[in-house]
Amino acid sequence: MPFSLLLILLSLTFTDICNSTQDSLKLPLLHRTPIPTPFQVLSSDHYRLHHHHRHYRASVKSPIISGASSGSGQYFVSLRLGSPPQPLLLVADTGSDLIWVKCSACKNCSEHPPSSSFLTRHSSSFSPTHCFNNICRLVPHPDPNPCNKTRLHSPCRYEHSYSDGSVTSGFFSRETTTLNTSSGKETKLKNLAFGCGFHESGPSVTGPSFNGAQGVMGLGRGPISISSQLSRRFGNKFSYCLMDYTLSPPPTSFLIIGGSQNDLVPQAKEMSFTPILANPLLPTFYYIGITSVFVNGVKLRIDPSVWTIDEMGNGGTVIDSGTTLTFIKEPAYGEILTAFKRRLKLPSPVEPTPGFDLCVNVSGIPNPSLPRMRLELVGGAVLSPPQRNLFIQTSERVKCLAVQPVEPGTGFSVIGNVMQQGYLLEFDRDRSRLGFSRRGCALPAH
Repeated sequence: MPFSLLLILLSLTFTDICNSTQDSLKLPLLHRTPIPTPFQVLSSDHYRLHHHHRHYRASVKSPIISGASSGSGQYFVSLRLGSPPQPLLLVADTGSDLIWVKCSACKNCSEHPPSSSFLTRHSSSFSPTHCFNNICRLVPHPDPNPCNKTRLHSPCRYEHSYSDGSVTSGFFSRETTTLNTSSGKETKLKNLAFGCGFHESGPSVTGPSFNGAQGVMGLGRGPISISSQLSRRFGNKFSYCLMDYTLSPPPTSFLIIGGSQNDLVPQAKEMSFTPILANPLLPTFYYIGITSVFVNGVKLRIDPSVWTIDEMGNGGTVIDSGTTLTFIKEPAYGEILTAFKRRLKLPSPVEPTPGFDLCVNVSGIPNPSLPRMRLELVGGAVLSPPQRNLFIQTSERVKCLAVQPVEPGTGFSVIGNVMQQGYLLEFDRDRSRLGFSRRGCALPAH
């Protein structure tokens, strides 16, 4: 379907959300105990769906919660759905478009723990979308003809798959969501389109990485993501800080939809920017361009073609909050691994750590000397993550390199949420650029 047609369909569908009132959203980002080993990650589906305001808009601001305390490597955002509102924790995922929640149609729900699911019968504003509704064309379906003659009065059924084979399916629906703006006002938005999931399977949506979550908040570039649905209402950008999951007590960080980081976070004026690149074959993802990789100041000999997107849509590097570790394509990964091994002077652990290629024993060493990596990006920006973003504590005595090779058959590299920790990141969709800064996330500089 042409992208211009999708925008027309969205303008007709989201009339209650996209009104003329200017405001913005600030949503807490939440991370709930150290991440378990081996890591479980929410890898985004490779094949998903694929405005303009120059004046200041306020924003919606909500805390981001670390999932560490529940054994998850994800970051959660609280979303209140329904009338009256029901609070739900959703994985914040820049690598997918669909917003979906676990749903239950039961009335008494004594068999469901509180807030484990969205209770549709407890909401007076819940409305499944009809299969003939134009917006139904924007979601993947369990069969190629969702509105055949035997289903003339059927709701819109969706089936969304992730790259590890995990699946969520149910009814594509509409609901009222209650949000707090950055000015402190509470606002209700009608007709938020989301997946009401009645069946989930696979590690990405049922395993340890999903502990504590009731669904996924897709923040991708496609038209059904929450960032796209709210763009005309709040502005076509969003930003977040992912706080270090090892800090106790965990500091509060926020997902901000719309507005200006310069007004909300003064340190944003010190941001570096790199272009967000487009891949027409995989339009969901936020691609950035890597030009060079340095380890301890030494430039690695990596063919630049590893970082480019070819005519088949393969290659490139995606920045993804819903993936925990960082994954690098070969042969670049092999060069990086070799460079780190050459510069490490610490002993290896007695027992290998499953799932990691490089680990060291740091027992009795309060501040171990670990190699540093620097990524030079398109446009001249430089990403120099601190050691805590490169090596993670997998046990009391062991640290492991939080970079792994891309699985065979996966076409691109991924910068995961561990690598993003401690950065203020701004996804400016109007200007097609990613801004980042080590200032503004309340973390020490090293």
